[in-house]
Amino acid sequence: MIEFIDSHAHLADEAFDPDRDEVIRRANAVGAAAVVCIGESLAAAARARTIAEAHPGFVFFTAGLHPHDAAFANRERDLPILEELLRAGARAVGECGLDYHYDNSPRETQRAVFEWQLDLALRFRLPLVVHTRDAEEDTRALVAEAGRLGVIGVLHCFTGSAALARAALDVGWYVSFSGIITFRNWKDEELLRLVPDDRVLAESDSPYLAPVPNRGKRNEPAWVAHTVARLAAARAASSESLGALVAANARRLFALPSADAPALQ
Repeated sequence: MIEFIDSHAHLADEAFDPDRDEVIRRANAVGAAAVVCIGESLAAAARARTIAEAHPGFVFFTAGLHPHDAAFANRERDLPILEELLRAGARAVGECGLDYHYDNSPRETQRAVFEWQLDLALRFRLPLVVHTRDAEEDTRALVAEAGRLGVIGVLHCFTGSAALARAALDVGWYVSFSGIITFRNWKDEELLRLVPDDRVLAESDSPYLAPVPNRGKRNEPAWVAHTVARLAAARAASSESLGALVAANARRLFALPSADAPALQ
């Protein structure tokens, strides 16, 4: 059994409504020490908070606004709600960031909403959970600004360039890999070795991106074990040692308890 922490799971997603508690128990049963439940919208963050409160010491939550929804964000209306969620125990601001692939929100608006979440992270002394797709230049600039301010974070579900990874690592950030790295068309082995031992994370991004051998199914945190094994193989490490690394790194980034995961009933 491989110890790990799932650093990015959308457990608040309606895909888990039929069996969420069973999904959480399965993760615990296969070695997960914790799951970070992502609040990518105000509604998702509120649900994530409820889930975390129902599973204390095992599920933790974040709160933020995804770039897809930036066009609908209103600082005066939304900022007080986010602040209340952060005061209630959120472990990070996000999922926030930039997505120029889908462009569901105007790029200028995405950058503005990212910047006021960066301000939240600075004020609350919390890390950022960052989504980036086809927006490397602007992401690099915003990560550099965060680094200048002393805000750390993670580039989640990373599939970007080595240059972007290095820019984030240079300012103390973390890089997280998902089940994508188990897919047949993944070729960038060097990227999997680039991230130092003390800055690498693993995630499910569930219910999306189920790793091989479960590709095409609804993903869940228990299957991060496959991603950990794939990372370990690329880095010439054992799955056990790599799992312990990603768990230790997630605890450090999100200020999670260091105690062993509770056995869920």
